[in-house]
Amino acid sequence: MVGMLAAMPPPATLPVPTGAASVRDRGDACPGTLRLHRADDGALARVRIPGGVLSAAQAGVLRELAERLGDGELHLTSRGNVQLRGLRPDCGGELASRMGESGLLPSERHERVRNIVASPLSGLDGRGQRDIRPWLSALDELVCASDLTTELSGRFLFALDDGRGDVDPLGADVTVLARADGEAALRIGPAETVLRIPGAHAPQAALIAAETFLDTARGSGVWRVTELRAAGGILRGQVVRRLRQAGIHATHTTGPVHPAESAAPAPGVVDGPYDTVALCVGVPLGRVGAEQWRALTRAARRREGGGELRLTPWRGVVVPGVERARAAEELEALGAAGLIIGPGSPWTGVGACVGRPGCAKSLADVRAGATAALGPVGALPVYWSGCERRCGHPGGAWVDVVAAPDGYRISLVRDGERHAPLPVPDSPAALAAAVATARGLAGQRPAPRPGT
Repeated sequence: MVGMLAAMPPPATLPVPTGAASVRDRGDACPGTLRLHRADDGALARVRIPGGVLSAAQAGVLRELAERLGDGELHLTSRGNVQLRGLRPDCGGELASRMGESGLLPSERHERVRNIVASPLSGLDGRGQRDIRPWLSALDELVCASDLTTELSGRFLFALDDGRGDVDPLGADVTVLARADGEAALRIGPAETVLRIPGAHAPQAALIAAETFLDTARGSGVWRVTELRAAGGILRGQVVRRLRQAGIHATHTTGPVHPAESAAPAPGVVDGPYDTVALCVGVPLGRVGAEQWRALTRAARRREGGGELRLTPWRGVVVPGVERARAAEELEALGAAGLIIGPGSPWTGVGACVGRPGCAKSLADVRAGATAALGPVGALPVYWSGCERRCGHPGGAWVDVVAAPDGYRISLVRDGERHAPLPVPDSPAALAAAVATARGLAGQRPAPRPGT
């Protein structure tokens, strides 16, 4: 029931721990399509794409806008969204108009809060407990129809996991996981305890959880569920009461146990029990040039009905509905365009923030540094950051390369702990050797790959 909570009296606000660094006294400046961000390389627009799902026609619109108004590239994010960079400062009106015409802006009031990641291979490979695409469409419609959700921060995140455990570890504020019995698990924040709910009510339950968070955290300066810390248990109790008021039966249970690292789909042909296959490719440093984007949309358009692309939270792209007989040829064409089509690519597992010259806070051109220091594929992913903010870094275990005034600092991050950093001079040979050594310190469990 959309917006049903708006009429209910709000509960007492949740207690926020004294001294919590995350409590803010300023507004949310997260960029969107209508609110552009000024960067050193021009204006930046962040286009929310729920579940990363784009029709081939919408993909063509984004390419056209990037070429005509921006730097000519599509920049993929760790939430399966797209950023347009280098935009002219006076392009806002035209940008919004074209987005609206193409269906990429269904609600101007909600454009920054449509943050939904979803299992990108759901319904394609025969894995998972259900195809969560109906959940995705329903949740996006519910979010856009709710007056309360306009108050969500641009950082608040929903995740829809088809049961395989790929997007569950991404740290969403509200996660829905498909179960083998046809029901669903609703996880609020990182809690081990989840709520068992009927699968048919999963999108509505996710909306109620988000609206309850807004009511209970109002006035606290908190933007995300994890910032509530110890108060998270109180929030779950309030969500249970509101679900039951909405006629949705909910019980507490132990959540599914997934690895701490999310499972990015491997590049290559994704087979399954269907007449067609999917192609999964990685994007070096998350930057898709115009010709690469054209190659992807050409592959998608060969599908009857126009086809689609699915952008993954690991800065990759899935092309569904490819004829089996053409799969090898299509994959080879994508590789020839410079995309990652197999695990042997030296770009596998390599990621970076935008760095210089796009970001004023960056101390180095980290994308050029990552390119110059490219080496053999490692057991751990590596992420290059231009400053201590580490924008877009992966989760789980990874090699952290951060620019410093006198070179770089390299450290290993695992289970939320950062090992003592190793200073390395700004030399491609020295950096390549140090990164290769750090990436080889695994033999342990696999980790997420930000480049794929």
